[in-house]
Amino acid sequence: MYTAAVITISTKGSKGERVDTSGPNLLKLLKNDGYDVIYTSIIPDDKELIKSELLKAVGYKANLILTTGGTGFSKTDVTPEATLEIIEKEVRGIPEAMRFITYKITDKSILSRGVSGIRDDSLIINLPGSKKAAEENFLAVKDTIGHGLEMMLTDGSHDITG
Repeated sequence: MYTAAVITISTKGSKGERVDTSGPNLLKLLKNDGYDVIYTSIIPDDKELIKSELLKAVGYKANLILTTGGTGFSKTDVTPEATLEIIEKEVRGIPEAMRFITYKITDKSILSRGVSGIRDDSLIINLPGSKKAAEENFLAVKDTIGHGLEMMLTDGSHDITG
C-alpha cells in the first residue's frame, strides 16, 4: 500500500469563502484505489506556502502527492512554478498524458499548466482545481502511477513487458 497526500490550492477555499469539492473527491478516489491518505491541507495561492506544504508532505513520506488548483492562467496561479522549484526530477509524461487524454473530453484541457515530478520518495502531480477536471485527469493516469511508484521506491522496474 502506498501513502498519499492531497493539497488543495484555493485562496477562497482556504478562507471559507467557497466549499472545495476537488480535494475531498480526490481523497475518495485515492482511498478506493487502496492508498493510505496521510496528509491533507487547503491553502491559498501563495508560491512559498505551496512549496512549504509540498515539502511537508514529502517529509511525511507521502509516496504520491496530488495538488488541486492553481494550474490555470490567472496571475495567482503559481502551483506549477512552486512545484518545479522543489522537485529533483521532472516527469513530463504524466501531465502530457493527462492533457492528451482529457482533450477528448474538453479542448480546454490544454490550458492546464500542471507539472509532475519527484522529490525524495514522493511523486508530485498537479491537477486542475475543479472537481470534474481533477477527477478526469487523475483517472487518465492512475493505472500507470502505481508502476511509477514501484520503480521510484525500488531499484527500478525489473519486469518490463509490452
